[in-house]
Amino acid sequence: MAERRVAVVGLGYFSQFHLAAWAAQPGAVLTDVCDLDAARAADAAARYGAQAHESLDTVLAGEPDILDVVVPPAAQDAVIRQALAPGRTIICQKPFCTSLPQAEALTDAAEAAGTKLVIHENFRFQPWYRRIRELLEAEELGALYQARFALRPGDGRGPAAYLDRQPGFQAMPRFLILETGVHFIDVFRWLFGEIDSVYADLRQLNPAIAGEDAGLLLLTHGSGMRSLFDGNRLADHVAENPRRTMGEMEIEAEAGSLRLDGAGRLGLRRFGAQAFEPVHLNRPVDSESFGGGCVAALIAHVVAALDGQAPFENEARDYLPVMRAVDAAYRSAAKARAIALRPGGRGEPPPG
Repeated sequence: MAERRVAVVGLGYFSQFHLAAWAAQPGAVLTDVCDLDAARAADAAARYGAQAHESLDTVLAGEPDILDVVVPPAAQDAVIRQALAPGRTIICQKPFCTSLPQAEALTDAAEAAGTKLVIHENFRFQPWYRRIRELLEAEELGALYQARFALRPGDGRGPAAYLDRQPGFQAMPRFLILETGVHFIDVFRWLFGEIDSVYADLRQLNPAIAGEDAGLLLLTHGSGMRSLFDGNRLADHVAENPRRTMGEMEIEAEAGSLRLDGAGRLGLRRFGAQAFEPVHLNRPVDSESFGGGCVAALIAHVVAALDGQAPFENEARDYLPVMRAVDAAYRSAAKARAIALRPGGRGEPPPG
């Protein structure tokens, strides 16, 4: 098939992983990069042999097949609405919009325009989670009891927290769940099934930032099992690179326990056994890139899906339940009670 023309809009810190992935992706060619900062755009264009732009208008004049939107949530709606076109694919970084109603309205607009809108939710593409999904589908663990992820990146301390990498984090009024916990809501939903109810207890530990940076998020799934996101951005964990996994996970089940450590290693301990045995991954871990190479894996998935080789994951419509869970988490924290997302879910019912 002919190579698809790709434009990347927004060249902040995290775009480096998108740019490198597109440059190496068969079946696609990175033709255009765009940022309001002309020097930043020129630098990226020179590095990847692309055309530099300061205006989205000039990017769209070239009619890219794929638009990869790597801008903050407050800018997403305007950028995506301007770029909607029949047959175009738009990939939007998470968090998806600034509110649930905005995300729902933008999803409707994309579908009406005939545009494929995919959310760049990359954690589920980390190699350890792909392997866990395979084990669960093979029923290696039997009936699932509970799961816990302890987020411990240790990057949120003091007045300079996040300033060297993503300074916008400091000003986000909703931070831990909207920016970071959303990854694990998606992973838990993907691994364990639809979410029936949400309970959240959120805290702000660092007074230098606007939002919450610690808390507990308890999800009840349709099967009855529960998953716990235990987040604290000031604490750390055992890892040479604390951002590789961002923490540690354990899944407890009828047949035993599955554990993920800070190096991205999986171990399985059968019920009654005294030690964890290693579980080999099916894909090498890219130790130089974010999350074991999950950005490149997601981008490869989108291209494969466009070629008809796999169904799309994380289309905007399918991703809305994740955003509803995020919204429910903040309502739960404000009201100190569980919020039901589906009929039969324990807690206060959703509005409407």
